[in-house]
Amino acid sequence: MLRSLWTGASGMIAQQNAVDTISNNLANVNTTGYKKETVEFKSLLYTKLQTKTEDNEGNPKPVIGQVGLGVRTASVTSRYTQGNMLATGNTLDFCIEGDGFFMVRTGEDSISYTRAGNFNISLAADGNLGLADQDGNPILSTTGEPIEFDPTISTGNIFIDDYGKFFYREVDETIRDLEMQVGLVQFNNPTGLEKLSGSLLAQSAASGEARLEAEDEALKTSKVHSGYLEGSNVQTVDEMVNLIVAQRAYEMNSKIINASDEMLQQANNLRR
Repeated sequence: MLRSLWTGASGMIAQQNAVDTISNNLANVNTTGYKKETVEFKSLLYTKLQTKTEDNEGNPKPVIGQVGLGVRTASVTSRYTQGNMLATGNTLDFCIEGDGFFMVRTGEDSISYTRAGNFNISLAADGNLGLADQDGNPILSTTGEPIEFDPTISTGNIFIDDYGKFFYREVDETIRDLEMQVGLVQFNNPTGLEKLSGSLLAQSAASGEARLEAEDEALKTSKVHSGYLEGSNVQTVDEMVNLIVAQRAYEMNSKIINASDEMLQQANNLRR
């Protein structure tokens, strides 16, 4: 009975983690580029209730007599499936169609990654106009350098093609190649990326090294759509169903604890 108390408690803790994760998914249903998370569970060690596998007559027992010790949270995994493309009409909003990630310089020697393409134009340190994220961090090109434009040009005439190459429309409607391209990278295991603040991600040993699409011919090249943003891949209905399931499982484990408590109370009240 004491074992059942701890088994029920481990189940309640695990389901609480599931509820917290689902709540976070629902809170980010409208967050640009957000990827839903799922909780994965693992059984704890099993213990044998009997040491002998044969009865008094030497016949093998039909069951081993093992019992579980509960469950624990094994991991919280992000699901990097494609989100819906949401039209914004802003030419500086970029949506990735594929497995790529934008490169963002977040420090002097630090590069982070993101799927959120809601960018804007900011003033760079050298006086040029730079492409930056919502926090002012520079977006990097295929060469690993910040994407910058001449301050004399009109940013409203800048546009990109499906592969992130920048062009400029002159007053006479001629098109000039700006010889810059948005840098996109892929990872062998994107679920291993470490989450930072906002929508930024960091490379880790689990994710593997970043592979630049422009240099790695083995990768399927992603497309970049201007005037669109990638919405969250959270499905509200699915999350609501998962939330109900997690809440009911939490209640079931709490009833295990209540039943064990009542059994212990009855045993404690026994008299000779």
